Amino acid sequence: MLDDVQLLYYDSATWKVVFRSHRDSKYYDEEERDAGAVFDDMYNSMKDRAFFLNNHLNHTDGANGVHVHQRLAGCELLNSDKPGLLQTWDAFDGQNVEEFTFDIEKNDIQMKKPWMIMWNQMTHLRVKYMYEHVYHPVCIKTLRRYLKMEKNNVMRKVKPRVRLTRKMLTDSQGLKISCLATGFYPRHINLTLFRDGQPVDDNQITGGEILPNGDGTYQMRKSLVISEEELREGHKYNCTMKQLNLDNKLDIIFDVTESDPGSFSHSIIFSLLLCLAALIITALIIWRKRHSAGQGSVSQGKYSPTSYEYTQFYEI
Repeated sequence: MLDDVQLLYYDSATWKVVFRSHRDSKYYDEEERDAGAVFDDMYNSMKDRAFFLNNHLNHTDGANGVHVHQRLAGCELLNSDKPGLLQTWDAFDGQNVEEFTFDIEKNDIQMKKPWMIMWNQMTHLRVKYMYEHVYHPVCIKTLRRYLKMEKNNVMRKVKPRVRLTRKMLTDSQGLKISCLATGFYPRHINLTLFRDGQPVDDNQITGGEILPNGDGTYQMRKSLVISEEELREGHKYNCTMKQLNLDNKLDIIFDVTESDPGSFSHSIIFSLLLCLAALIITALIIWRKRHSAGQGSVSQGKYSPTSYEYTQFYEI
């Protein structure tokens, strides 16, 4: 991965590196060799570590089922084109994270390993040598090369479109408000729901995960259910979106007030009437075109007059 862009993956069945895109690169052979060597060593290291942890924690395949060992490893390139840290994080069955950091500037290794294997001075020197002379230089070289090749892709900045949805709940007579930011890149974004100027507790909110769109951008949605009693109390609700890589911020106020409890239903009825009128006009235009030209086909979206959902779109 280069930031959010996947470049290649390792097939453990064939022990080969598979590139996501077929580029005409003069470095292809070198890239395949470097990546293959790192993946081979990483894969074998993870197998050994998983085997050790499985026995160390007294797990057996028959009694405890499948166990998962995960590793996230990567290096960073600072804004000054200066090599940064190389780090790995390990987890076994989703917990007890191990950390490993190599600092090339300090020529130092920092470890957090609660499940320590036999580790002596020779092992320390061997691991340090591998990180200093193999992993770190290969990672930084590869990072610089791919950054140059994929710069326009990974450095792009796309502003989000924000969709505000209010939906009446017929069972509880409450209201569900949702704030969706979509179509943005990179993925770093803050989306916050406020009640009377204070952030709503996370345990009251559904959603909040960063999800990929099919076009390489991302989306995030947060929703909150407001009870009928809370609606009568007249709280003020708003949604704030801030894209961390761009200097932009959007604050949207939900029109939910006690002074006019019927305003939302009135706006829904008015919106439905507008939609119905637009559909009638569209149908008349289509009818006239078909009868005058005698050919052509028009696709028409679905419309449900019983919908209680009202949507607004915002763009920065």
